[in-house]
Amino acid sequence: MSVSKEGKNHKLKTDELEKLLEQTHPGDMDSYLNDMEDELLDQEREFTMYFNEKLKEKHLKKRDVFLWADIGNGYGSKLITMEKTTRRRDVILRLLYAAHFTLDEAQHALRLYPMPLLYARNARDSLIMSCLHNRPGDVIEINELLLKNGFDPLCSCGSLD
Repeated sequence: MSVSKEGKNHKLKTDELEKLLEQTHPGDMDSYLNDMEDELLDQEREFTMYFNEKLKEKHLKKRDVFLWADIGNGYGSKLITMEKTTRRRDVILRLLYAAHFTLDEAQHALRLYPMPLLYARNARDSLIMSCLHNRPGDVIEINELLLKNGFDPLCSCGSLD
């Protein structure tokens, strides 16, 4: 199987990649992976590029986002570049909220990190989703809303990562 990269000025849709995969024998995957290199995710690079692109689009500075998220500059920078990772989704949610991500942008960023997406059937997640959509205040106010409704606040950064 051979797919030309020439003349390609946009990324293929996921369903288009799936159709190509249906036609690809497992023995030909090395060729597919080579041909589709620009279409496949490099999670570290993709998350970093996406986060930085959104900051630029929103005219935000990283140091401000780290301040608003109550995350140290060094640690925040390492999280964004994925030099250091966390298993704590709340830490990433703090960054995303502080960076004024919309709900759709936050879900996409969580997918790239990779972290579990916010789930509307989970009561705590649904409150966080509403906050991302309606922007009621800063991270402190989100935590107050979570506590008021009987949920754990967004955990802060710490040694539990």
